Amino acid sequence: MTDKQRAVVLLSGGLDSATCLAIARDMGLETYALSVSYGQRHAAELTASKRVADALGAREHRLARVGLGQFGGSALTDPSIAVPEDVEAEGIPVTYVPARNTVMLSIALAWAEVLDARHIFVGVNAVDYSGYPDCRPAFIKAFETMANLATKAGVEGNGVTIHAPLIDLSKADIIRRGTALGVDYSLTVSCYQADDSGRACGRCDACRLRRAGFEAAGISDPTPYQPRNL
Repeated sequence: MTDKQRAVVLLSGGLDSATCLAIARDMGLETYALSVSYGQRHAAELTASKRVADALGAREHRLARVGLGQFGGSALTDPSIAVPEDVEAEGIPVTYVPARNTVMLSIALAWAEVLDARHIFVGVNAVDYSGYPDCRPAFIKAFETMANLATKAGVEGNGVTIHAPLIDLSKADIIRRGTALGVDYSLTVSCYQADDSGRACGRCDACRLRRAGFEAAGISDPTPYQPRNL
């Protein structure tokens, strides 16, 4: 049995969450990776999450399922809402998924309590919280407060800490940090509309930010793109 402290890491299969997993590992924590199938447009990122969990040595990787897609309301869950291409979103973009981070953190909290894990990692960052309300520091702080009021572990003085280590970092800074920690970003999928092989569209907001991040970091972009965008 290990005497390491345990951490649940929300792992989408994208660039940010992979970096979070590497950071948690670098802190000496025993990592448990949690991916969530919530009704997103494609399964490529979930396939990527397994690759990333294996590559970064997660003790266990689990896939939870929740039907947010049945409600729609987002370009990521409703095929009738187009994913914006070649534009920079203003305000809260149509790719915002109502309550997604609240739901995913709640699932992570449940598993953390069962594991007696005192740490939960989530890859929200400064690029996202300018548009997504559930990526703001105030949300993370409020969720941690709620978590420690709502659980047996919290009431008994064994509360959880919600870590958002990327929250003040630019995409380039995230890429530099992950590269230094040995993250293989070719294993990750960030695109909002990747094909079945995990190749990126090259046109959505996630692709634009990812591509610009590698360029600003001075690191070669390993992302496989669909043929029309080569």
